[in-house]
Amino acid sequence: MRQRFVDVTTELLDAHENLALVTADLTAGLFGAAQKSHPERVLNLGIREQLLVSVAGGLSLAGMRPIAHSFAPFLVERPFEQIKIDLNHQDVGAVLVSAGASYDMASSGRSHQAPGDVALLSTLPDWTIQVPGHPDEAEEQLREAATGDGLVYVRLSNQSNREPYGLRSGPGFRVLRRGRRATVIAVGPTADSVLRATEQLDVTVLYAATIRPFDAGGLRAALHGQAVPSVVLVEPYLAGTSTAEISHALTDIPHRVLALGVAKAELRNYGSSRQHSIAHGLGPAGMRQRIISFLSS
Repeated sequence: MRQRFVDVTTELLDAHENLALVTADLTAGLFGAAQKSHPERVLNLGIREQLLVSVAGGLSLAGMRPIAHSFAPFLVERPFEQIKIDLNHQDVGAVLVSAGASYDMASSGRSHQAPGDVALLSTLPDWTIQVPGHPDEAEEQLREAATGDGLVYVRLSNQSNREPYGLRSGPGFRVLRRGRRATVIAVGPTADSVLRATEQLDVTVLYAATIRPFDAGGLRAALHGQAVPSVVLVEPYLAGTSTAEISHALTDIPHRVLALGVAKAELRNYGSSRQHSIAHGLGPAGMRQRIISFLSS
């Protein structure tokens, strides 16, 4: 996804004179050709993430469409005050594109992990939050965001589904499988694992490559006819991040929710991203066990 981001953004910079790219050293070297072609619109600020967001806000106030890029903890967590003040409070648009996801950079330690980024951005209004599960989805979302004027967060990951389930399907949920006992929401790169975990289970599987705005209508439609409306939420970041959205969507319907995702407890062994997924119960076997237990309770 990261290389696709570089290729597509380089092309978009050639096509749109109002588009600007702001980086903080990370990935900047891959934009050498773009920087040479558009030195006034491709800006590397060094390791100054707060400045990264503030400059993006200033560019937007000046009529530009800025794309700001860094690893997720450096793009969302470290400069969160600047996001709140220089983007939301100033009522300007920007595109934030992160890499590294929750623990893609597991070998670099906790400083490079950001399972709380979507939860943090969800405390602010007006954000479209994209969680692509395939490079083709990331490209489609990026092209749309670059020509828009709102606040968009595109969360890139090294993890990918085998196919782009959300391509050209719009921002709402896409039905991947239908069943009667529960509805499982698979967000972004969790879809293949969810499909494996729910094989031969009588459940509906919904796919989301866009998680904000939340598709309340799609969820309600999927739950129609279930004797006891039951929702399993599988997100590749902090567990329970979207449970409030589910509660709001189903405020008039008694329901149950099982939220699966990255646990709050810190894993202090470095390991690989795959090992982190298994440890957090996001591997197919771990998810299947918890879903079966939920359906049986």
